Amino acid sequence: MIDLSQARILISNDDGIHAPGLKVLEHIAKEVAKEVWVVAPETEQSATGHSLTLRRPLRIHKHSDRRFSVDGTPTDSVLLALNEIMKDNPPDLVLSGVNRGGNLGEDITYSGTVAAAMEATLLGVPAIALSQFYADPDRVKWATAQTHGPDVLRKLAAIGWPKNTLMNVNFPDVVAKSVQGIEVTQQGRRKIGDDLAKGIDPRGEEYFWVGALRSQQTFHEGTDLYAITHGKISITPISLDFTDYSTLKDLQGELL
Repeated sequence: MIDLSQARILISNDDGIHAPGLKVLEHIAKEVAKEVWVVAPETEQSATGHSLTLRRPLRIHKHSDRRFSVDGTPTDSVLLALNEIMKDNPPDLVLSGVNRGGNLGEDITYSGTVAAAMEATLLGVPAIALSQFYADPDRVKWATAQTHGPDVLRKLAAIGWPKNTLMNVNFPDVVAKSVQGIEVTQQGRRKIGDDLAKGIDPRGEEYFWVGALRSQQTFHEGTDLYAITHGKISITPISLDFTDYSTLKDLQGELL
């Protein structure tokens, strides 16, 4: 359990320090918490996954009290926030987002938003990733996340979750008053294929541009994808332990 009324919250994301979703998450956090800090990437870092910058130095830029940017990835941002910027006053909770677009199904393996929450979890701080799903990129319903976000945080904080687990929250692409409740879900699966655009650059060299992911439009009940397409807020607990224990037992029985 986390007492949000007395909590110090760290916010990060993968869309960058000036992203609209970060402002939404600041609003959510300030509604429920005593103290809010922001440490986010300087620029958009979508689909960077859980990557660290190892081949060059990183720099921290202070924008104001409790607001900083890092010229690196979401993982870099959380790492520097916890081990440098906030080392003398560590947060009680880390929030990542609100991401512009859902982080559903296989998205979590690419997501910088989830990676920021993953890094916090690895460093021993409870973390929640939040994303706003949309169908039309010109009409992202930020008000849905902003309206329902505080209630979701309060409910999760009151329950708590294991140290090796992060919470992945997705808000549906409906107006706030049309949300059909909250559903605890498992990670879904989609038949996906990268929409590759092939072309020739001005120097006559071939290039490829990775486009949108195509997916089937029907999803299994109980999954994050099903909940979102039915107007519900999806909450999925994500374990950092990737071990397949069933296969582990089978292999031990056969190989040992």
